[in-house]
Amino acid sequence: MPFSLDGRVALVTGSSTGLGKAVAFGLARSGAKVALNYFNNEERAAQTFSEFEAEGFEGVMLRGDVSDEDSVNALCAETAEKLGAIDILVVNATPDQPQMPIEEFTWDHYQAMIDFFIKSPYLLTRAVLPHMKESRWGRIINITSEVFQRSIGNFSAYVSAKGGQIGFTRSMATELAPFNITVNLVAPGWIPVERHENDSQEQKDGYREMIPMDRWGVPDDIAGAVTYYASDEAGFVTGQTICVNGGMSPW
Repeated sequence: MPFSLDGRVALVTGSSTGLGKAVAFGLARSGAKVALNYFNNEERAAQTFSEFEAEGFEGVMLRGDVSDEDSVNALCAETAEKLGAIDILVVNATPDQPQMPIEEFTWDHYQAMIDFFIKSPYLLTRAVLPHMKESRWGRIINITSEVFQRSIGNFSAYVSAKGGQIGFTRSMATELAPFNITVNLVAPGWIPVERHENDSQEQKDGYREMIPMDRWGVPDDIAGAVTYYASDEAGFVTGQTICVNGGMSPW
């Protein structure tokens, strides 16, 4: 089967809902054992994992704060104990993403973004590398955003941290290539999921009108790109960004 992940173990952070949930289910559909992750909403996580098991997938749901070093190390250790050492890491967890003029941001807003998009990838990557280097096979996939390429205004904290995440990914791709470990990015466009429930219809309509492909993206669009990166078929692809946004940023 193309893009088969049989025998692989994946950790997907922030996967009890939204894009992360779709990614976790997509990797499992291709044969991976998947550790799903949540931090705040235990009830929602339990519901997601019930759906996951109902599909016949193999995995676990684990609580963990991906911006805390001890929590990250415990999360990766528990995944290895219950499923096996991690072959595929998908860094997806995100905080709230406020949009406002620069004068209204505080440093706490910026720090939250740095913690999730620079500190978290650093901690998680460092935790999974011993096994990946030993086995000389690994996939690290960071979920970024089109906002960096499109230079979105009133979003400076998020866009700045995403720029750092992109830089980290590119550096890691070069550093880890000799170990047959690929490091790549998926950059979704605005794909309405649970976190967008309170976004205005005016905002949604305005964005929708700009999509060249003339439809909304769906979470499975992101899952497909991640599954490709995770597969053997993408073994010679590293340091790259796939923009999954219907043609909004075709560079």
